[in-house]
Amino acid sequence: MNQRPNILFAIADDASHMGAYGHKFVNTPNFDRIAEEGILFQNAFTTNPKCAPSRASILSGMHTWQMEEACNHYGIFPSKFKVYPDLLEDAGYHVGYTGKGWAPGDWEAGGFARNPAGPVYNQHKLVPPTEGISDIDYASNFNAFLEERQQNQPFCFWFGCLEPHRKYEEGSGVRAGKNLDEIKLPSYYPDDEIIKSDWLDYALEIDWFDLQLGKILNTLEELGELEHTLIVVTSDNGMPFPRIKGQMYEHDLRLPMALYWKNQVPGGRKIEDLISFIDLAPTFVEAAGLPPHAQFAGRSLMNMIRSDQQGRVEADRNKVYMGKERHDVGTENDVAYPVRCIRTEKYLYVRNFKPDLWPAGNPETGYTNVDSSPTKTLLLKQHAEGQDDYYHLSFGKRAEEELFEIRTDPECITNLAEDPHFDPVKKELWLELKKVLVQTGDPRTQGRGDVFDHYEYVGDQSHSWKAYKEGWFCKQKF
Repeated sequence: MNQRPNILFAIADDASHMGAYGHKFVNTPNFDRIAEEGILFQNAFTTNPKCAPSRASILSGMHTWQMEEACNHYGIFPSKFKVYPDLLEDAGYHVGYTGKGWAPGDWEAGGFARNPAGPVYNQHKLVPPTEGISDIDYASNFNAFLEERQQNQPFCFWFGCLEPHRKYEEGSGVRAGKNLDEIKLPSYYPDDEIIKSDWLDYALEIDWFDLQLGKILNTLEELGELEHTLIVVTSDNGMPFPRIKGQMYEHDLRLPMALYWKNQVPGGRKIEDLISFIDLAPTFVEAAGLPPHAQFAGRSLMNMIRSDQQGRVEADRNKVYMGKERHDVGTENDVAYPVRCIRTEKYLYVRNFKPDLWPAGNPETGYTNVDSSPTKTLLLKQHAEGQDDYYHLSFGKRAEEELFEIRTDPECITNLAEDPHFDPVKKELWLELKKVLVQTGDPRTQGRGDVFDHYEYVGDQSHSWKAYKEGWFCKQKF
């Protein structure tokens, strides 16, 4: 029997909802099982709400503003930053991933010999149920990974499901039997069946993620390995809809997360401490019996999860910090829309460093930091017809400072920063945020924040500001 646990990290792509949180329009019995038999985190936060930078934080245990090019979406991941799969492999673990590892971006240009998530296992394919779902057979690839493991060797596996990332097969959720009446839209959207159907298409792909997770769990049970495996299930950022994915509000920053480790972690608990993705790498490294790496900005969760407590467990886990730089090109001159945030138990404070820019991307280039979708198309159509309330919430410019009382306003609609009564709160939170940014070497606090604008963008530039100005802009359907 291995004294060191296996580690299974399962990450959905752009998922905000799981059944264990009371969302009935998704069917996630396997996530719910992990949550019921293990721990359901109520306040787990990404560090940067876009795929590549979020995943970089998970792998490195660092804030993205500490990671140079890896802070940007479609950037380069410098190999000078250590990643936990490499640390575990050096300690004797068999490592690998299937689906989506660290992406999108260029890890080879950063000096990595392979994806930072490990060697890839994507050779096995299947026939997907809809055109929007990947043909990668995640469970079969996990089996292929296990076949290459040496006897009694612990493993570290990254199950990177490509779902529910867009695009979707339109109407697939309804055709699968999902009910429009199950959807209660947030107040920043109009009550419209087009949006509800879009949500159900998204939900169908979450169901697919959970189905694949279940197959992997079944394999572990059949091999007698489940009780020796530390399992974490989460998502990289919020659902791919306007005002959510890529934006700095509660519905994109706070994500589902469940953890299971039989006989090591008392189950049936809900933990309310504020935890960050930067805490995951230190947790995996400590579980493997290794010392924390010097670069880690996060703290291991091991003391918390091995306790038998629930609710609030560790008093000092009461703040988390988030930020973003350039996500997708399409702002004026293709520069970043830089933001930093602090989330406490009560408030979310957002600092928009360049409020003159468009946070969702420029109108001329099609608001490129919002994925194309029926929901986006509808909101922009309404805007063109003079209905602007919902448009401004998803696409409009923002104040330099935003402050939201999360318990009463989880949708982040009412900006309390505009109320003089909250000036002391606003000042206190900015000073606390700034202190941490200085301590962690954020270039934005050193007068050189524009360095993020000069890092190479390795993605498609057909919707960039440069393409628009030079006349080779590719118009798209929103």
